Amino acid sequence: MASIGSRVRLIEGGLDIDARGTVTHVNDFDFKGVDRFYTIRSHRPFEPRGWVGHRRDRKWFSVVQGTVLVAVVEPDDWSSPARDLPVQRFVLSSAKPQVLHVPAGYATGSVALSEDAILVIFSSGKIEDAKTDNYRFSADTWPIGAL
Repeated sequence: MASIGSRVRLIEGGLDIDARGTVTHVNDFDFKGVDRFYTIRSHRPFEPRGWVGHRRDRKWFSVVQGTVLVAVVEPDDWSSPARDLPVQRFVLSSAKPQVLHVPAGYATGSVALSEDAILVIFSSGKIEDAKTDNYRFSADTWPIGAL
């Protein structure tokens, strides 16, 4: 498990391939605290999604098909954050199984880098609680896709 930034961490996985096929896994990912999950499949690649932040909700991101860039920023002010905050970027791919853990207190954005990309997001918050812990910022608040 690699630690990136102050609290965001990348959990490494692996591929097991034999004559029967391929098994992908992220065995160090602990589902404790996960209340729900959902998937995102963009209509068009290279179209940014975001930014969405949560003060209480934790997120775990994994790509099950294709490649997705996930960007993470820690807002300094939830009503009017600075536009020059540092953005961490992670390229997640189904060819290299990983789970990106984003703790509470961050905003995330994403962009599909392949046409077939499917991003799975696991969330610590119940859907009814998400309504009071959902901070949306325009896609151009911070650069999402700039590597």
